[in-house]
Amino acid sequence: MPKTARWAAALTLTATAVCGPFAGSALAAPQPGTSGLYAPSAMVLTMGHGEDAAVATPERAVTLTCAPRPSGTHPAAVKACAELRSSDGDFSALNGTSGAFCTKQYDPVIVTVQGVWEGKRVAYERVFSNDCVKNSATSALFAF
Repeated sequence: MPKTARWAAALTLTATAVCGPFAGSALAAPQPGTSGLYAPSAMVLTMGHGEDAAVATPERAVTLTCAPRPSGTHPAAVKACAELRSSDGDFSALNGTSGAFCTKQYDPVIVTVQGVWEGKRVAYERVFSNDCVKNSATSALFAF
């Protein structure tokens, strides 16, 4: 074997050993099972009694992350994220449980949401007349 052929063979074997047999295209391809870039969706939801979030003491707080997968301390993160996706992140458009029977007792409950939905900052606040009305406003999002 001529000297240049041995040199080329040695370089090829070294490159294969260091970079792997498919160095050109395999390194540029995405790995199976990984997701691409996503817009962050992570929020903190609070609940307290009162008519104004500025003076109401939060009684409960949960975290909700919807991207890349539902998680957080919310007890029904998967369902809550599905509700938000169905309304395109519009908290006012969420439909609750139809046919729920609630008393007319006035014991105001305030829910706040602070964070990011699909890369956009969100700040939402809503007062419900009582816990029953709050729980029927959405099926999972405000049930914590």
